[in-house]
Amino acid sequence: MYKIIICDLDETLLQTWDKKVSKRNREAIAKASALGVKFVIGTGRPYTTVQGTLEELGLKDKPEEYVVSLNGGLITENAGNRMLYYQGITYSEADALFRRAMNYDVGLHLYTKDQVYVWRMDSFGEREFLNGRMNVIERTDDSLDFLKDEEIVKVLFTRPDYDFLRRIEREIADITGDMDVSYSSNRYIEFNRKGVNKGEGLIRLANMLGVDRKDTIAIGDNFNDLSMIKAAGLGAGVANSAKGILPDCDVISEADCDHDAVAEIIEKYVLK
Repeated sequence: MYKIIICDLDETLLQTWDKKVSKRNREAIAKASALGVKFVIGTGRPYTTVQGTLEELGLKDKPEEYVVSLNGGLITENAGNRMLYYQGITYSEADALFRRAMNYDVGLHLYTKDQVYVWRMDSFGEREFLNGRMNVIERTDDSLDFLKDEEIVKVLFTRPDYDFLRRIEREIADITGDMDVSYSSNRYIEFNRKGVNKGEGLIRLANMLGVDRKDTIAIGDNFNDLSMIKAAGLGAGVANSAKGILPDCDVISEADCDHDAVAEIIEKYVLK
């Protein structure tokens, strides 16, 4: 029997028009939880931005329930948001990425453990895209000096042009050798510490809980979900997934994120 379901949020669990969890998804998750299955949010966002979704699911502040956030850079227990694992990048690495980003026509996000700082919010519809997803702090500084004493988890560049982002990845390879690079939401390239990704987050949490990987399900839609889709016993993509991840999915739902894709997978592989 599957014991852990780790699920991406944006474009997977959440409806695109209201960023909420549908009734059918909530009911399927509740039924799985009643069977003892851990439903874990696995997201690139900070854990602080998923509290509303946890509340929708009845998992907020619950002991022995978990969130894997920031692409695996943080693992927290929902009760008190107790930190179980953390791994970030250095200030000098973040600063090097920041300086390179300023030379490109891209937006930039920088994530600490509990804050998101964004530069160039008005580029590429980023302000509208983030609306309803998470609260951020807008910055216009030309340096990161204000973060010298902060722990930084990850950095990402924004531009809804996958080919352009792939070119950036090649051009800045000299400073990303110790980083894990992934893509999300068809607009972001993300930089974490090497070995920090959703797949390793799933493996680490499963080990903490004494769960065999074959007894896990991962559900996602984009390239930063691919590591957990490959790591899980059952790797599932939703119908609206990026085409590049589909060959690595064990199953693909018939429904997309706006039509209860997560419920479809849970009903088929857990509840039946």
